[in-house]
Amino acid sequence: MDKKKIALLALIALLVASYFAFDLGRFFSLEFFKSQQAAIEAYRSTHPWAAAGIFFSVYVAVTALSFPGAAVLTLVAGAIFGLGIGLIIVSFASTIGATLAFLASRFLLRDWVQQRFGDRLKAINAGVEKEGGFYLFTLRLVPAFPFFVINLVMGLTPIRVGTFYWVSQLGMLAGTIVYVNAGTQLGQIDSLAGILSPVLLGSFVLLGIFPLIAKRIVAAVQARKVYAKWADQKPARFDRNLIVIGGGSAGLVTSYIAAAVKAKVTLIERHKLGGDCLNTGCVPSKALIRSAKFLSHVERAGEFGIDTAEARLDFAKVMERVQSVVKAIEPHDSAERYTGLGVDVVEGSARITSPWHVEATHADGRVETLTTRAIVIATGARPFVPPIPGIDEVGYLTSDNLWELREQPRRLLVLGGGPIGSELTQAFARLGSQVTQVEMLPRIMAREDEDVSEAVMARFIAEGIDVRVGTRAKQFVVEDGEKLLIAEQNGQDVRIPFDAVLVAVGRAANLTGFGLEDLGIPTGKTVETNDCLQTLYPNIYAAGDVAGPFQFTHTAAHQAWYAAVNALFDPFKTFKADYSVIPWATFVEPEVARVGLNEADAKAQGIAYEVTRFGIDDLDRAIADSEAHGFVKVLTVPGKDRILGVTIVGEHAGDLIAEYVLAMKHGIGLNKILGTIHIYPTLAEANKYAAGEWKRAHAPQKLLEWVGRFHDRRRSQS
Repeated sequence: MDKKKIALLALIALLVASYFAFDLGRFFSLEFFKSQQAAIEAYRSTHPWAAAGIFFSVYVAVTALSFPGAAVLTLVAGAIFGLGIGLIIVSFASTIGATLAFLASRFLLRDWVQQRFGDRLKAINAGVEKEGGFYLFTLRLVPAFPFFVINLVMGLTPIRVGTFYWVSQLGMLAGTIVYVNAGTQLGQIDSLAGILSPVLLGSFVLLGIFPLIAKRIVAAVQARKVYAKWADQKPARFDRNLIVIGGGSAGLVTSYIAAAVKAKVTLIERHKLGGDCLNTGCVPSKALIRSAKFLSHVERAGEFGIDTAEARLDFAKVMERVQSVVKAIEPHDSAERYTGLGVDVVEGSARITSPWHVEATHADGRVETLTTRAIVIATGARPFVPPIPGIDEVGYLTSDNLWELREQPRRLLVLGGGPIGSELTQAFARLGSQVTQVEMLPRIMAREDEDVSEAVMARFIAEGIDVRVGTRAKQFVVEDGEKLLIAEQNGQDVRIPFDAVLVAVGRAANLTGFGLEDLGIPTGKTVETNDCLQTLYPNIYAAGDVAGPFQFTHTAAHQAWYAAVNALFDPFKTFKADYSVIPWATFVEPEVARVGLNEADAKAQGIAYEVTRFGIDDLDRAIADSEAHGFVKVLTVPGKDRILGVTIVGEHAGDLIAEYVLAMKHGIGLNKILGTIHIYPTLAEANKYAAGEWKRAHAPQKLLEWVGRFHDRRRSQS
C-alpha cells in the first residue's frame, strides 16, 4: 500500500476513533436538537449564511465518513431552515458526502478487490458498465440498503464518478424532500400533543409509504423503456387474461390455477399434454423400474427363505406395461379434463409476436392470433445430445424414444452418471441387459456426497454393471459391423462394444421457435427471469424446466403457482419464488433422497455444520424386510437442532424425506421430531432415531452428573 493510501486510511481511522472516543454521536440525536433548538434557531436568525455553511460542512463530514446521524440531520435541516433552504442544503451536502465516501472506497479498496475477486465480479462489472446509472438510481430511490453501504460498494465498481454524482443527487431527491418536510413539522412541536399534528402524521405516513411509491415508479419507468417499441401494438382490450405455452407440469398447474380463480386462460401444447414427465420421463421410467425391481426380488428369493423362484422375461410385454401405465394416468392431464375445469386448450404450436399477442397454429393448420394481458412460457426441456463424432452414424436412444423399444438390447451403453442415466442403467441391468455406464466425472451422481455415490456404485457393481467413471467419450465407430465407443480412461484409449447406446447426459431447455428471439428476451441455458419469474417483459413469465434452476416435476408445479398468481394479480400483489426447501430423489436402489444442503454444498458455501448419522442397517423394519442398508444423514447448525439439510439412502428414501421437508419448511427442529410418535415397526422410525442420535451427542453432561449424584443420595436415604 502506497503512502497516500496509508495517510488517508490513518486520517479516517483517527476521525472514526475520535467520534466514538468523545461520544460525538450524542450531538446527532433528536433529544439534543430539541434541547438546543432555541439557541440554534437564534444563531441561524442572526448568522444565516454561517449557520448554513456550518450545517452544510457537518452534513458532508457525517455522510463522507459514514457516521450514523444523517437521517436526524435531514430532519433538523427542515426544522431549522425550512423546506426550501433545507432541501437545497441537504440535497447537495448528502451527494457531495456520498461522493467523497465513494472516492475513498475506490482509492483504498477497488484495485485490491478487483485483483482478488475479479473473476467472480465479471458479470457485476459488465452490468454496471452497461446500466450502472439505472441500478444506482433504483437503489437510491428504493432504499433497500443503507445509503452508506451503497456509497462504499459502488466505489468498488467501474461506474464513473460523474454518473455516480448526478444519479445520486437525482435518486435521493424524492426521499430528501419527504424527510426535510417531516423535519419542518418536528421543529414546531412544543409538547407531546404536537406529535398528533395531522401535518406531522402525514409526513411520517409519507415516509412509510415512500419506498413502495418509489418501487412502483422504478418499475413503471423500466417497463416503459422495455415496452417502448411495442407501444403502438398494445390492444385496447384483451381476449385472454393469460396464455400458457406448454402443457407439461408447469403449464398444466398454471392453467389450473388461472381457471380456478375464474380468469380466462388458454393453454397451447404442440405435442402431448402431460409433457415429458407423463409421456417420456417420470411415469414410464418408474413403471420400468418397478418391473425391474420385481425381477431383482426373484433373484433374491433365498434371502426371504424361498428355495427357488423363477420369472421369464418378455421385454416387449414389460414395455407394453409401461405404456399402459402412461395411458392409465393420461386422463389426469387430458384436454378433456382441463377443458372441463375451464381452460381453453389448443392443440398446436404457439409463437409470441408481441408482449400481448400470441399466434396459435392449430393442428388442422388454422392460424389464430390471440391477445392477452399476460403470458407464461412453460415449454420444458429435451434430452441433450453431445456432439460426439460418429454418434449419428451408430444411432442413439434418449429418454424421448427409449419407450418405443420392443426388442431388448443385449449390450447397452449408457452415457451419463446422473439421476436419469443411473436409474435406467440399473433398470436395464436387472432386466438382463449387459450394461456399461460411462461417466466423465470421477463418480456417478456427482451432485450427491461421496458416501452416497459410493453406496450406489457399490450396489451397481454387485449387480454386474460395468461402471466406468473418469471416462470421456471421444468417438463412435462401426468396425466389422460392430458398434464401438472409443473413450479416454486414465489417459488411455479404451474400446467399448455395444448394441445400443442410451444418451443421458442432461437436458436442454426448449428456447427456440416460440418468438423469444424476436422479442429480445434474454436466454442462456434457460430463460432469464427475476425472483417473481418475470422475463425482460414484466407481463411475460417463465416456469418449469425452461426457467430453471431445478429440473424436477414438483419444482415446475411449485413455480407454476408463483407464475400464475403473479401474472394474474400484478401489480396489486406479487410473490418471490421460494426455493429454500426443494427436495428430490433418485430412484435407484438404494434409493437416494435429499432436501437442503449436503456436506459438499455446505463446504462450498462456507456454511458451518454438524453431521448426525443413523445407519438404517440397525432399524428393525429394515432388518425384517431384508433391506437393512443405507443411512440418514442430517446437517444441523452447530450446537442447535435447526436442520440445514438431510440426505437419506435406503428403501423408500423418497417417501421418508417428506418429514424433513415439512420440518425445514416450518422451522421444526430435531427435538420435535424426536418427540413425535412414529409407528413401530416402520421405516419412518429412522427419522426419529436420527434425531435421537443428535440428542445423545448434545446431552447436557454436566447436568446429568448432578442428576446422577441426586439419585445416589436418594439411594443412600432410608
